[in-house]
Amino acid sequence: MKNNQLQITQKGLDALKLELNDLVENKRPKVVDRLSNARLQGDLSENSDYHNAKDELEFLDGRISELEDVLKYATVVKQGAKNGGIALGTHVTLKFNGNQLVYEIVGDWEADPMKKKISHTSPLGQALFGKKIGDKVEVDAPAGKISYEILSIE
Repeated sequence: MKNNQLQITQKGLDALKLELNDLVENKRPKVVDRLSNARLQGDLSENSDYHNAKDELEFLDGRISELEDVLKYATVVKQGAKNGGIALGTHVTLKFNGNQLVYEIVGDWEADPMKKKISHTSPLGQALFGKKIGDKVEVDAPAGKISYEILSIE
C-alpha cells in the first residue's frame, strides 16, 4: 500500500476494525482448525477439504493483511458539510430525471453503490464535493453526460 493517508469516516473505520477483529478472532482460527483436521485425514493430494481450507486460509490472511494496511494509513475525517457544501460523511439528495436520489459521500474503502454510498473520488463524488444546495453538476457516464441538481445536504 502506498504511504498515503486514506480518508475514512469514523463509522467506516469502526466497521473495518470489526471486520478485522472477526477475521482474526473467529474466522481464521476456525479455518486453521479445519486445515489441521484435514491434514490428519491422510493423503493430502486428493483431500479436497484440505485444499479448500488452505485456499480459504490464504484468502483470509490476504484480507487481514489488507485491512491492517488500511487501518495503518486511515485518517478519520470529521463528518458533515463544510460551509454548507458537500463533504465526506454528508448525505445528499439529488434530482435526476425528475426522481430524487439520496447518496452518502464516503471514503474509498466504505463505498458501496448498492447501498447508495459513493466514494468522494468517484466521478459523481468528485463532481459533488464542495457543492451547495441548488448547484447543478454534470458527470460523464458511458451513456453520455448526466445532470444532477442538489436538493439537500445533511
